Amino acid sequence: MARHGSAKAPTAVRICSGPLKINPSSDRKREFFNMTFPKILQRIGIIACVLLVITCFMPWTFYKDINQTFTGFYSFQNQYGKPGKFLCFNAVIAFTLMMLPKVWAKRTNLFVCALAVGYAIKTFILFTSCYNAYCPEKKAGIWLMFLATFLMLLSSAFPDLKIKKEKALNS
Repeated sequence: MARHGSAKAPTAVRICSGPLKINPSSDRKREFFNMTFPKILQRIGIIACVLLVITCFMPWTFYKDINQTFTGFYSFQNQYGKPGKFLCFNAVIAFTLMMLPKVWAKRTNLFVCALAVGYAIKTFILFTSCYNAYCPEKKAGIWLMFLATFLMLLSSAFPDLKIKKEKALNS
């Protein structure tokens, strides 16, 4: 900071010799985060919703003692219920809310995806817990279900939404 010769300390003036130079690489990084990152996350979220529905039909665990493979819609004598119904319902609702360009839809989507993650954690613990000194074999479906719900939550936390600036009232 340079001071003008007659200026006192509190009234110092900043003198610039030219325009402020901006690092173009940092400007591109900022543009990527503001413009491209939310679009990529929205596409990942849409793919995760579809993946969640698909994983509900895949094998989740294999129980060797009863020689059964459980999925999101099947468990032996329906002991663990059908978590695939709830997860598919959440995936359809989240998919719909991701497509709507409204603020209320994005906020509701965050709640729906958080609910899905909580239910996925509960389901993961229920299906993979050991009983009577026997642990079931975890299949790829349960891991993909877990991953898909977390990707849905991540994409709903950073929505791709253009916020319009309101015009000032002319009074």
